[in-house]
Amino acid sequence: MGLSDGTIKMSFTILPDDLTAAGEASSSMKKMLNQLGVSPQLVKKAAIAMYEAEINAVIHGGGGIADIIIDGQKIEILIRDEGPGIPDLELAMQEGYSTASDEIREMGFGAGMGLPNMKRYSDELIIHSEVGKGTSVKIIVNFY
Repeated sequence: MGLSDGTIKMSFTILPDDLTAAGEASSSMKKMLNQLGVSPQLVKKAAIAMYEAEINAVIHGGGGIADIIIDGQKIEILIRDEGPGIPDLELAMQEGYSTASDEIREMGFGAGMGLPNMKRYSDELIIHSEVGKGTSVKIIVNFY
């Protein structure tokens, strides 16, 4: 695995409203996981889940911070923003539910699959959101 020497940590700033840069953090993580020899199946799971969280931070959260910890057991991704928060998390978890603007939808985003895909492609998903304060999303993908 290449992790015998310990833990790898990566950190990225996610810019607000910059869809051209969106996905750079998840791409960098994907590249690192491939270099470490992580199975393509696990790389795909982690990259999709992180990409969805990253896009949400860009579109809804006013940007944010992505921290990634890779150890011998798991990939842990934490994305935090200081956006408006999610008023109804249960509703937001439903496939197809979206608060994205028409402009964002016209660009091919905002289909309401972000949170459902994060759940689908992670082994553990923990979301804390407070209206007016922001959202943190922790995604865990286990190696075993």
